[in-house]
Amino acid sequence: MPEGSIKDGIGASVRRKEDKRFLTGSGRYTADINRPGQLHVHFIRSVHAHANIKAIRTEAAAAADGVVAIFTGEDVAADGIGGPICGWVVTNRDGSPTNEPPHPILANGAVRYVGDHVVAVIAESLAQAMDAAELVEIDYDVLAPVVDLANAGSGPQIHENVPGNMYFDFELGDEAATAAALDSAATVVELEVRNNRLIPNAMEPRAALAEYDPIDDSYTLFTTSQNPHLTRLVIGAFMLSIPESKLRVVAPDVGGGFGSKIYVYPEEAVCTWASKKLKRPVKWTADRSESFLADAHGRDHINKVRMALDKDNRITGLRVDTMANIGSYLSAFSVVTPTILHAPLLSGCYKIPAIYTNVKGMATTTAPVDAYRGAGRPEATYLLERVMDSAARQVGMDPAEFRRLNFIPKDAFPYQTPVALQYDIGDYEAPLDKALAMIDYKGFEARRAEAATRGKYRGIGLSSYIEACGIAPSAVAGALGSRVGLYESATVRVDPTGTVNVFTGTHSHGQGHDTTFAQIVADKLGIDIGSVEIIHGDSDRIPFGMGSYGSRSLAVGGAAIVKAVDKVIEKSKIIAAHLMEAADADVVFADGKFTVAGTDTEKGFGEIALAAYVPHNYPHDRLEPGLEETAFYDPLNFTYPSGTHIAEVEIDPATGVVALVDWACCDDFGNLINPMIVEGQVHGGIAQGVGQALLENAHYDETGQLITASYMDYCMPRADDLPNFKVDYTVTACTHNDLGVKGCGEAGAIASPPALINAVIDALAPLGITDMSMPATPEKVWRAISAAQAEAAE
Repeated sequence: MPEGSIKDGIGASVRRKEDKRFLTGSGRYTADINRPGQLHVHFIRSVHAHANIKAIRTEAAAAADGVVAIFTGEDVAADGIGGPICGWVVTNRDGSPTNEPPHPILANGAVRYVGDHVVAVIAESLAQAMDAAELVEIDYDVLAPVVDLANAGSGPQIHENVPGNMYFDFELGDEAATAAALDSAATVVELEVRNNRLIPNAMEPRAALAEYDPIDDSYTLFTTSQNPHLTRLVIGAFMLSIPESKLRVVAPDVGGGFGSKIYVYPEEAVCTWASKKLKRPVKWTADRSESFLADAHGRDHINKVRMALDKDNRITGLRVDTMANIGSYLSAFSVVTPTILHAPLLSGCYKIPAIYTNVKGMATTTAPVDAYRGAGRPEATYLLERVMDSAARQVGMDPAEFRRLNFIPKDAFPYQTPVALQYDIGDYEAPLDKALAMIDYKGFEARRAEAATRGKYRGIGLSSYIEACGIAPSAVAGALGSRVGLYESATVRVDPTGTVNVFTGTHSHGQGHDTTFAQIVADKLGIDIGSVEIIHGDSDRIPFGMGSYGSRSLAVGGAAIVKAVDKVIEKSKIIAAHLMEAADADVVFADGKFTVAGTDTEKGFGEIALAAYVPHNYPHDRLEPGLEETAFYDPLNFTYPSGTHIAEVEIDPATGVVALVDWACCDDFGNLINPMIVEGQVHGGIAQGVGQALLENAHYDETGQLITASYMDYCMPRADDLPNFKVDYTVTACTHNDLGVKGCGEAGAIASPPALINAVIDALAPLGITDMSMPATPEKVWRAISAAQAEAAE
């Protein structure tokens, strides 16, 4: 993508403003912050997946050097401290509510996964806290774990109020119509698809530093959060009963989140609670092993899929039965991810008259599972795009043409799916055609033949996806079980000199908002991008906000900024009209100047800003001095990015290694604000998807021990695992936000796993291999090839 343009406004590939501090090591993260007299907390975590706590003996540890306090679950219970809450629940098929067990911030009576928080040891230094922790004795009555998702319902009960270990039993769609479609189908395609469990690995581990001010009975919590206002709400209202005005939450520079830093975790609450009890700041920073054990994991679904086709190979029905592993406790978005964010995406890009899905959310003695990049959309897309390829293969059609045959036509929008969503706009053939051309799809068979001469299996795989971004509107979300609103706020404050401060309720943790948002404001006000400052992440400076997740920042937060800027312009027009002695209606604003239409009389934006704060000649009868406006934006609908990704692989049968040799994608994100940042988001998303498809897997053994708890065991993608990505775009502008944007942060992670696994299966299809679970590791692929070759030899 060419860098920069004459104007650094909307559509320009401007280099990121924030990179100056990030690339020079000048960022300020939570771990960089220290307060005078601070203490350090070390958490003793459960070594058992499932056990009753018989006794905790802390006397020796309490006498150790530097130890200030040791807290257990009984101390938490004695103070009436609540636990993390579930932010979105659903109604079960029988009309009953979601089963919500308590989640104490320190285990009380029982532990339910390896890594569960049991004891907090607080000392003058972290080393002293860790040394003292060795002296704490905990007696456990070890119980049988529940690890196998498929059999979780028949395992030992984990929570008293979760019978059969089922948190919820959700359904969506028309079961009878879907059954009729399957019964009358010319072809029925069946597939069992597992979406493997992943562990988020943000560059910066989670951390928290809490300070209590006894003078005014207030708290300040610095934390690695994607959503500081949600943290304030949950800790204040639900956990510690702190008035909102008495709890300031600051999320400074945050090194990545991918969803895992939306939620409020026990550690943040313990630090805040302990800071008041001890009258000293309390700090905690996770090490990488703690991150593996105690950060919320992602994905982990088993799906049974049945698709009905008519005699012309058009899809007539789709049934999906899903078992979703929710883990030991309900986290903030653990319920909504496999239900509301998953089930309505089962129509994908396709016209499917009848859809029905049943999702059972199961408790297991593993770490809590919650939203992870894409949150429900990757899981839906994976099963749908896998069954699309299976269907094409079963009826003998080219996968691209099978998709094209079943696409929702571009003249059918707005399109109401049978699973709740109404897509506002789209054109799915255009990105498919572009991606096919970019990867030279027509020339693939020649490349496959050439690879065969070298003893390699070559395959190509497609994925045409749609996702729903910017969760909305609040009224609909509330009706579907959300416990929060889903709007965004923005305040635009113009200084007397004409520089602009933008206060946004979203949060940037690597996405480049400081640049993208500044481009929007600079473009609309006709000022230099350097004159715009973006402020976020501090609940005392921003009245309210809903943070960043689900690719909502630009579509929702950016739209709120636009509305606030529009208010600034409207007020400025009245000031300009007064100064130029013209009627309001005769003043037009363009390129940073207010002009009386049809004349050369004009005032610059800076002149108006100064007049607003030095109101010697000012319409006092109509306006107050100052130039600051606030807007809230609650979207009318989701936005619907879409596109096609194509992967090409080559497999070495001697080693089973899958080499990703080419990648082409064409996405429709609506209008692009900064194409360079968008391309970076696409690259990162694809890399994350490649990790899931080929490398990453969170694995518990039969006793519930996480055996992939370090980078020695959990394989993250590296640069040499990835080819150069060919990235391009088509544009159908979103119809219901002023920017026409849709969101780009999750697309790569959504589209890439099915494209890649479809390519692997395409490569191995000549051997009779029709399925491959993620991750397609060399060992797994080699075993499949060897088994197929052995069977062929018999």
